[in-house]
Amino acid sequence: MLYEMRLPPGITHTTMAEIIEKYEVELIQTDDGPVLRGEMEELEMARDRILESLRERIEELENPGSQS
Repeated sequence: MLYEMRLPPGITHTTMAEIIEKYEVELIQTDDGPVLRGEMEELEMARDRILESLRERIEELENPGSQS
């Protein structure tokens, strides 16, 4: 069964390309914005990567002088 997951704002094109390449998900444009479509397990792994990416970006913004 396929599910859809709405995408939060702030995800970079690079991260989206990585997710689409790495996981078996498809990016779909809807009237309500972009969503990922795929099996539940694939969407959960994609979600974890999205959260990791957003946390990394927040950390960069909070500590502009530090390098990771």
